[in-house]
Amino acid sequence: MALVVLLGKLADLAGASTLPLPLPMSVELNWETLKAALPPALAEALDDPRIRVAVNGALLPNKSKLQAGAGDEIALLPPVSGG
Repeated sequence: MALVVLLGKLADLAGASTLPLPLPMSVELNWETLKAALPPALAEALDDPRIRVAVNGALLPNKSKLQAGAGDEIALLPPVSGG
């Protein structure tokens, strides 16, 4: 299982701050397979180019390079708002 951590408006869209993704040990998630495993409204929100991704606490320079598997934590970080 991989754990998706959602912050800000992404957590609001999902109705939860975390989503467990059941994964066989041999399956690796990439950006497209992650989006396909998420609820449609959340997956659509991830098309925003300002969304950042971290795997096990390491921020990825490019979310399309996501590679994660069972036991990994994937954090989805929306742009910071406020003033």
